[in-house]
Amino acid sequence: MSDGAGGLRLFLVGPMGSGKSTVGRHLADLLGCSFIDSDAEIESRAGADIPWIFDVEGETGFRRRETAVIKDLVEHPGAVIATGGGAILAAENREMMARAGLVVFLNVSVAQQLKRTGSGEGRPLLQQGDREETLKQLMAEREPLYRTLADVIISAGGSNARKVARHIQATLCERGLIPDQDGK
Repeated sequence: MSDGAGGLRLFLVGPMGSGKSTVGRHLADLLGCSFIDSDAEIESRAGADIPWIFDVEGETGFRRRETAVIKDLVEHPGAVIATGGGAILAAENREMMARAGLVVFLNVSVAQQLKRTGSGEGRPLLQQGDREETLKQLMAEREPLYRTLADVIISAGGSNARKVARHIQATLCERGLIPDQDGK
């Protein structure tokens, strides 16, 4: 990671519906760097949407593509990068993110996720069984990985995306992880 926001690589991790993409766009604007959504990058490279990739290649094929994209994104000179909810499952991905930049865990409750993910359309892991039970199970499996990887944990459930982005920026500045607006 280099000095200044321009060279900062900041990875947003957290469950689906935590606001990684929406918060990420606002945070990138605040920090004056680019925003990259790893899921959108996977879709762009595949020429297909994520549900199709899951249907044809299964979760294993999708995760392989996800790791390939993260390998490229950790080389990006500076960006806020929103990762998929399961990107932290592969130890290789966790190692790459930890080595390449700062990791922010956007923590939200399962109730908040249910509200934000709607019918679950476009989210392959929510297409089978009870959505609430699936989200609870995913959170139980993944939360310890999010927490272990994170440089900063932010509660993202109670505020709008702009406020969450400002809170992340302020927290990173307070902890000396990024320079404040005055360059200090």
